[in-house]
Amino acid sequence: MDEAQEILLNSLGSLGVSLPPGVSSVQDLNPGTLVSICAQSLHLIDDSLSFPTSLPDIMAERFKICAEIASAIKGVGYRGDISFNQFLYPSEEDSYKLVRFLVERLSEASEGGKNANKKIDGVIRSENNKLEVVLKDTVEKDDNPRLHLNQLIVTTGLNDLKLETEVVETTCPVDKEFSVNGPIDACLAPRDKAEKGAVGISGEGSLESSKEARCRRLEDVKELIEESGNLKGASYGVRESPANSYTVFEQNLAFLQEHSSKIQNQIKDLHSEGKMLLEELSSRVLESQCLQYEYNVLEAVVGMATDHEKPIDLYVEDLNKRIEAGRNDLVELGSQWDALNKPLEDKKRSLEESLHAQTPEVLDKLKKLKEVELQTQEIISEIQKREEEHSRLSAELKDQPKVASRKSYIQRISEITKNSRKQDADIERILQETRELQIESNSIQDRLHRTYAVVDETIFRDAKKDSVSRQAYRLLTSLHQSFEQISEKILATDRARREIAEHEAKLAAMASRSLDINRLQTDLDAIRRENEFLEQRLHNREM
Repeated sequence: MDEAQEILLNSLGSLGVSLPPGVSSVQDLNPGTLVSICAQSLHLIDDSLSFPTSLPDIMAERFKICAEIASAIKGVGYRGDISFNQFLYPSEEDSYKLVRFLVERLSEASEGGKNANKKIDGVIRSENNKLEVVLKDTVEKDDNPRLHLNQLIVTTGLNDLKLETEVVETTCPVDKEFSVNGPIDACLAPRDKAEKGAVGISGEGSLESSKEARCRRLEDVKELIEESGNLKGASYGVRESPANSYTVFEQNLAFLQEHSSKIQNQIKDLHSEGKMLLEELSSRVLESQCLQYEYNVLEAVVGMATDHEKPIDLYVEDLNKRIEAGRNDLVELGSQWDALNKPLEDKKRSLEESLHAQTPEVLDKLKKLKEVELQTQEIISEIQKREEEHSRLSAELKDQPKVASRKSYIQRISEITKNSRKQDADIERILQETRELQIESNSIQDRLHRTYAVVDETIFRDAKKDSVSRQAYRLLTSLHQSFEQISEKILATDRARREIAEHEAKLAAMASRSLDINRLQTDLDAIRRENEFLEQRLHNREM
């Protein structure tokens, strides 16, 4: 029984009910912990139900809160008898039934949440399918999708590389030593220059390694381009022999696709490394700017503190003037922004209207794409919340004490099921025997009634003529009445024994509840004192 109680309490904890420390079985539940568990469980079952998780000091408030919780539990489907005394003076049996009911209801509520999540997943899946259909329509407009996609991938990678080098060129000049090796070195030189400047902050060793890595990548790119050029020349030569042109073209196409994928991977690596270096450089620049600003502020403060010729009020007045000037500048900039933003908004609106008039399908697809992006953001935030909750529950699971293994639980459940089946078989056998005895008793009673009716009629007919028969008839009626009285007494005795057994079971249950008479007397005295205090206040108000 202790293991079953521990399983119930662990189930409550896993369903989101916080248990106080030191509670490992139902016997450890006192009125305060029982009220806290019930209040939390009712709030999880129904969000509209909200009760305090602790008992107040005033006895009247305690009775009121316990009565409200009892009625709420009755409202969510509890079939047993429940009132305030189950909370203020709990017994082990009543508390076990109540906790088991709460676990069942919380499990049903969690199943309902899972069904809602399945519906959300279905909506997300349908929106993803719609997006895939839109993208497929745009791709299928080309005659040769495979070559088109390969060309698009390579072109996109080169454009990204070009865009990245242009961004780097705006921040730092190109070193002359990289402009000798051809157009590829010229494109990659700004990236190496930026990386050189960023890595130089951390040390010369990392600079040398990064330069060597760049040189290796440049050599690989050169080799790939030379091989592709040679392959291109070879393909032109093969065109003169039409017999092998198709096979050679397929081989050349596979080779070009392989090399284009390699070039794309190297471009992506260079692009990502350049991004990392730019981010690190920008962060270092911002950090240096913040430090410089703090240094200037501290220098100004020190100058103000050491300047004895001017009072502090002049500096405060100067700062107030600067703040007011800054506010005026912000207001002016806001007005200028409004003046510039309004024609831009009108132009944007007119362009959207013209685009909608020319190609309404593109605008509809854009709206759908925006809706999908908004739903994606909501889903990502929901996933983040679920991940946080998962990490929290994982930490709580690690902190919880280790319980018995799943195999032991399965073994216990199988034993309980086996015993239950055995008890069901015994009950069925007893009911069958009782039914057979009842049928036999009814048949015997019917036979006795028929026999008595025949004998009574025979003796009564002879009793009119003979005095002996009359005496026999009196004895027969007296015997019949005596046996009826005996039968009634046996039934009454059996009924009394059953009532005695029921009363004994009730007495045993009352004895197991371990009611503390001193505690009851203390609560009664507190209620009397509160009543007297309330009566005194009422009397003072009337006077």
